[in-house]
Amino acid sequence: MKKIKYCCRNFKHGSKSVFKTLKQEYPDLKQKKKDCLGNCKLCSKQCIVMIGKTEVVVAPTAEVLYAKLKHRIG
Repeated sequence: MKKIKYCCRNFKHGSKSVFKTLKQEYPDLKQKKKDCLGNCKLCSKQCIVMIGKTEVVVAPTAEVLYAKLKHRIG
């Protein structure tokens, strides 16, 4: 899987717990915190991450986001 990027401003929606959990479960997985991903319309309403340079994954809750990322990791 390519690098997963998190918006620091989105951490209040729950993506911080996803970041921490995946870091523990997959220490070799490339994850990065960015100040802003430039998707503010999506980011202000729900959990969001960016995979690679273009693919955006959104979810209504941290639990759903975690499940989507787990599925992608395999």
